[in-house]
Amino acid sequence: MLLNDLTSGVDLRPVRYQFATVGGDAYDDNWLVIDGTVTTPGGSWFFVDPCLLTGEARQVSAWLRAVAAGTVTVTEPDADGGLWPDTWFIEPVVAFSLADRSEGGSAVIRVHLSSEAAPPWQQGDGGADIYQYVVEVTMDPAALLHAADQWDLSLASFPPR
Repeated sequence: MLLNDLTSGVDLRPVRYQFATVGGDAYDDNWLVIDGTVTTPGGSWFFVDPCLLTGEARQVSAWLRAVAAGTVTVTEPDADGGLWPDTWFIEPVVAFSLADRSEGGSAVIRVHLSSEAAPPWQQGDGGADIYQYVVEVTMDPAALLHAADQWDLSLASFPPR
């Protein structure tokens, strides 16, 4: 799934289950390893991390579709300027929020990247800035729906176990 505009992009792909064999644990059996490539004006990097459960991964496309439909509310910074996602998961590695919406229907998506997904120059800070590093991309509804479809297609090989 590629979320991008003319200046930045985040490409996320499930690549495998964390554990190849099913062990009977609902969590351990369903961790997906996500391969991410991030491009910003400030630099580019990649990460590979088991950061989404199969069920959580399916929430991503539902959220993108809701943004495209205009039913997700813009998430403003808090009183201290902090940026908090409205869609987050057990592992605080990747999360999402809506930064803005134009009258033409385009949406500014924030992809929050923390821990293993944070830029290399911010890793190792002890997690003090969880969710605060964001990549913003502006996308129209058709592009959001395409990204959701691509995400669902990539998840087809990874059903809940």
